[in-house]
Amino acid sequence: MVAVRFFSKSGNTRQIAEAIAEGAGVRAVSITEEPTLTQRTDILFLGGAPYANIMAPELRAYAGKLSPELACRVILFTTSNWSQRTVLALKKQLREKGIRVEDAYFYAHMLRIRSRLDAAKEFGRKFSTEKERGRIA
Repeated sequence: MVAVRFFSKSGNTRQIAEAIAEGAGVRAVSITEEPTLTQRTDILFLGGAPYANIMAPELRAYAGKLSPELACRVILFTTSNWSQRTVLALKKQLREKGIRVEDAYFYAHMLRIRSRLDAAKEFGRKFSTEKERGRIA
């Protein structure tokens, strides 16, 4: 199963999440709607953005509840001016729990969201297609 989960305050991350989900053929779900992952996923696209240059507490809490049994592989995405910080923090947090996190991630600058929607859709399609072909666990 492929899933897309995100946290968005301004709507930018929601737009990217929905494009990734469209490419993957699934529905994007806000972590405010689903505070805990409820089904095992082969691939979990997880995204958010830093606010005041720190990871959103809601996203940190969500990642803290994930387990390797539910999230087999996580692929991150972010929207901001300072994307690297949130991605690195999430990678560290998830890997410390034994969750496999893809090195590649998707980034869209907060002022260029619309111009990155097609690329986000392709990003979702690429990873979901790899799963269908059996290239990933």
